[in-house]
Amino acid sequence: MKIVGLTGGIGSGKTTIAKLFQAMGVPVYIADTQAKKILESSKVVRAKVIALLGEKAYSNKLPNREYIAQLVFNDPALLGGLNAIIHPQVHINFKQWAQKQDAPYCIKEAAILFENGGFAMCDATILVTAPTKLKIERVLARDNTSLTSVEQRMENQWEDEKKIPMASYVIENIDFASTKNQVQKVHKTLLSTCISNL
Repeated sequence: MKIVGLTGGIGSGKTTIAKLFQAMGVPVYIADTQAKKILESSKVVRAKVIALLGEKAYSNKLPNREYIAQLVFNDPALLGGLNAIIHPQVHINFKQWAQKQDAPYCIKEAAILFENGGFAMCDATILVTAPTKLKIERVLARDNTSLTSVEQRMENQWEDEKKIPMASYVIENIDFASTKNQVQKVHKTLLSTCISNL
């Protein structure tokens, strides 16, 4: 089974695209969702995160997300340290999940697929793009957050211009009807590629 990475900056609409692929029967793995579960359930991860960020990183054995975000999005070294704790665990979890799927290809949705080198483990990659202004508007409407917080998170992600040459496919997510059409085209191409490679 082929592994297709799906990525895009904050507010680009990766979740929307993932749901469109899912609706066509493609198995989709959301790395961020699994990372949150691992952060909550793994005692080993909890101990490492507390060692990195301090006791306040957890409250009643649950991650203090606001505190963690405040620290890591202001400090690239701490963000790198946190990613180094969580990403290997997510990778193990993804491999176990992928082995159980029965489809020509599956999608692994991850926010920093290019930034952390995860794209190298994929057979193909899809980059979701949108204008910066629209991305910011989407995040502000979706999350209870500030413009400064969104901009800080954006600074920790590469610009689309840097990622576009690395992507196998680019989906521009501005108008939903156009986006849906682009997703269907990519799906057909991926299916024909998977079949021709059998």
